[in-house]
Amino acid sequence: MIPGTLESFIQHYGYLAILAGTFLEGETVLVLAGFLAHRGYLDLPGVWLAAFAGTFCSDQLCFYLGRSRGAEFIRRRPAWQAKSRRVFDLLHRHQVWVILGFRFVYGFRIVTPLVIGAARVAPLRFLALNALGAALWAVSLGALGYLIGPSIEMVMGEIRRYEMRVLAGIAVIGAGVWAIYLYRRVVKRADGSSN
Repeated sequence: MIPGTLESFIQHYGYLAILAGTFLEGETVLVLAGFLAHRGYLDLPGVWLAAFAGTFCSDQLCFYLGRSRGAEFIRRRPAWQAKSRRVFDLLHRHQVWVILGFRFVYGFRIVTPLVIGAARVAPLRFLALNALGAALWAVSLGALGYLIGPSIEMVMGEIRRYEMRVLAGIAVIGAGVWAIYLYRRVVKRADGSSN
């Protein structure tokens, strides 16, 4: 394999990229990593371990930020306030399930551990449940990417077969959008000059 190729990059830095990606975001990175494991670029257990480490560390950090500055942090972000109220309500009724499952609910990945920390959940309780939830998440989404690999390959094969037509279609649509944009600018200038 030639050094500097994409495959070489993935094999050398793939697990580090998974760790960083799952620390910051998660789902997309992990499903893609599972697909790369299916293709043989990465080992699936390594994908699981890197994803577990990334999400676990991120959530622990957010939990401790929540314990020290959670209320202030949420108050400064109005977009988070409605979500945080929902999390507080759910946390009081279903604490274990919220801690185990929050990373599976899109849009609640960052705010939930902050709220859990601000709600003064015991650190050891959060640590244990967070570890279990992170493991379930890493294994299930990594396996999903691995298992849908053949379907992705089939779609990619079909795309390759029609890629010139697809590219031509995109070019025509792009030219049409550009033409409409130019037409509107010309009409707007003409209206402005006639007044």
